Amino acid sequence: MRILTYITAFWIASLAPIWAGGDTITLASTTSTDHSGLFEFILPQFTAQTGISVRVVAVGTGQALRIARSGDADVLLVHHRPSEDAFIKEGYGIERRDVMFNQFVILGPMNDPAGVKDAHTAAEALALIAQSESKFASRGDNSGTHLRELEIWQSAGITPKGAWYQEIGSGMGTTLNFASAANAYTLSDDGTWTTFRNRGDLVKVFSGDEILYNPYGIILVNPARFAHVKYEAAKIFSDWLASPAGQEAIGAFIVDGRLAFCPHSASEARQKSEEYQKTCAANAP
Repeated sequence: MRILTYITAFWIASLAPIWAGGDTITLASTTSTDHSGLFEFILPQFTAQTGISVRVVAVGTGQALRIARSGDADVLLVHHRPSEDAFIKEGYGIERRDVMFNQFVILGPMNDPAGVKDAHTAAEALALIAQSESKFASRGDNSGTHLRELEIWQSAGITPKGAWYQEIGSGMGTTLNFASAANAYTLSDDGTWTTFRNRGDLVKVFSGDEILYNPYGIILVNPARFAHVKYEAAKIFSDWLASPAGQEAIGAFIVDGRLAFCPHSASEARQKSEEYQKTCAANAP
């Protein structure tokens, strides 16, 4: 750990000449990273170390990408890799990095009317919900969570429709509140679920399938396309999240004794306790 401290101190010192600017950057990110409390925890640490403030626009991944395509953000932190790759291929983004991960989970009523707890895969779980026409709350907002949900339906060979399938058209918090009130099934990232308090009879009924793995990537908006973006300050933020300091900050965000997000760095995970590694492993199907 002393070596990590030295590396972090060296990294901080190397950026000192740039910090003096006191810039504010705009980060377009997901509701899951915001509603979980992660940004409230890590951004003050980044600002204290660099002097750069971060203004967060918390929306679904699809909307975050649209904001960046309009040149209204300096950097993105999102979680739908196909959309991220398309954004970069189109020339809007550069220098993508993996910074953390958790998993998606299927939530439902405690009495589990569709029998989802007996499913072996996420696709089978959703098929059971559809066959029983049990209520399902979809975000319906083109977010990373919504897009992953649609991918799972597709893998099950099902196009969900009918009165049982409710598209909320809003963020994860609103969708969870609806599911809790309506005793409906839903798909959530585990970070938001961990910090959600209005659970009612809602419980985790399925997790652990490979398709539920949920990596988050940071992408810089391309200054060659938008000359006004604050590329240098945004790059400092990206560098910080990937650095020992940023990875340690992510790994220190613990809710109810659990990590809401696991830092990407494998070397960081090896330096943590056995319990830490078990928790990260639980987030990686």
